[in-house]
Amino acid sequence: MKTASRSNKPAPKRSPRKAIAKVSHTTVARARRIAMTLTQLYPKAGISLDFTTPWQCLAATILSAQCTDERVNRVTPELFRQIPDTPAMAAAPLEQIQELIVTTGFFRQKAKSLQSAALEIVDRFGGNVPDRMEDLLTLPGVGRKTANVILGHVHGQPGMVVDTHVRRLSRRLGLTRKIDPDKIEIDLQKLLPPSEWTGFSMRLILHGRRVCYARSPRCAECALLLDCPQIGVAGAIRARSREVVPAEKP
Repeated sequence: MKTASRSNKPAPKRSPRKAIAKVSHTTVARARRIAMTLTQLYPKAGISLDFTTPWQCLAATILSAQCTDERVNRVTPELFRQIPDTPAMAAAPLEQIQELIVTTGFFRQKAKSLQSAALEIVDRFGGNVPDRMEDLLTLPGVGRKTANVILGHVHGQPGMVVDTHVRRLSRRLGLTRKIDPDKIEIDLQKLLPPSEWTGFSMRLILHGRRVCYARSPRCAECALLLDCPQIGVAGAIRARSREVVPAEKP
């Protein structure tokens, strides 16, 4: 009796599955509840920097790096009085710029960034602050955070701003596990429609300043408590906050 001979042909290789990042429906629903609550708390949220023109918004945002918005707002009135626009900034002596912004910290580098950005805007964009992310990122001193501020507050485009507060709160709320701001931005964009990106990130910033502090968050007073897993929060603070959470109905 003949036995069937086995084929010596190698088995066809299976193409490896590409890893696809999925967002759970539970996380999306929770993010939307958080967004709704924040909208109720801070209905008119926006950046606290003072400006009247697109260039002034860009300049103030560059100055706000490693500096409080309050201090920037004390500096910019005189800066914009003496150097009001991109042509003036491009032509101003570097020492004059440095002297006007010295109290914002890192003033030498910021002065170079301001002047270089102004030169680029005048030479390449006709004096107008560009309205595309890829163009904004070519300007000296401009990263994705600054570019998103400009898109959202100057050009009316969706911009998910990830600063130190958004980074901390999005991780504490369990909306991302990432550490890199650019990756956090992508994760948050998946949770909400583009029309909500600017407002949501601005409201997270306000909540981080007023309630969800880095070291001692006021969890017991937080309107987001029921939707917050309190990731990274100290045990004692978590215990106190659980005392104010209403018990679930049987």
